[in-house]
Amino acid sequence: MTSQLVDTPGDVPRFSTEWYRDIVEFADRTPEPVQWFAAHFTEGSVVLLGLLFLLAAGRRFGGTSRDRAAALVAPVPVVLAYGLSEWIKTLVDQERPCRALTDLTIVAGHCPPTGDWSFPSNHSTIAGALAATILLLRPRLGLLAVPLALLAAFSRTFVGVHYPHDVVGGVLLGGLVGAALLVMLTGPLAHLLDRRRTGPPTETRTPTRAR
Repeated sequence: MTSQLVDTPGDVPRFSTEWYRDIVEFADRTPEPVQWFAAHFTEGSVVLLGLLFLLAAGRRFGGTSRDRAAALVAPVPVVLAYGLSEWIKTLVDQERPCRALTDLTIVAGHCPPTGDWSFPSNHSTIAGALAATILLLRPRLGLLAVPLALLAAFSRTFVGVHYPHDVVGGVLLGGLVGAALLVMLTGPLAHLLDRRRTGPPTETRTPTRAR
């Protein structure tokens, strides 16, 4: 556990700073095994969601053209949601709370370097996108993926590397992009798969009557 730097940020909502302080101070008082678990879960949760995603997508390959299309297109919204979160980070340039609020000790032990901006949380964006696509691909697995994604997002504040509004913004961004793009892209790809299977429509000729 390391103590970090100084300054109260002026570009961060006051409620988010207060919640961040409350959560990080609570985290610092938790037993060592809880802190160890949180430090590993914050990274491992995305891996778990990735495994659920592969399971959900894999089960759709044996179905209809629309099922296969959904499975094939599902990674695209996740990648685009991540790319969008990275782009927004460069526009906002919000410093990490563990670099701005230097009187606090964080469970993560170290803070990401300057230039690795805070809003939105990439982990939370990916978690939200994975949870949304899993829910659409396989609703039963989605019932497990959604709370896992929310815990993954919360863990980013618990370990001290993101404000609460960073993780809420990330989950919403990932969830909306993931769900919207999956729905939008599945139909056209299913149509292409159907055409490829059946081939182009054959021209029907009207028989001419012999004179």
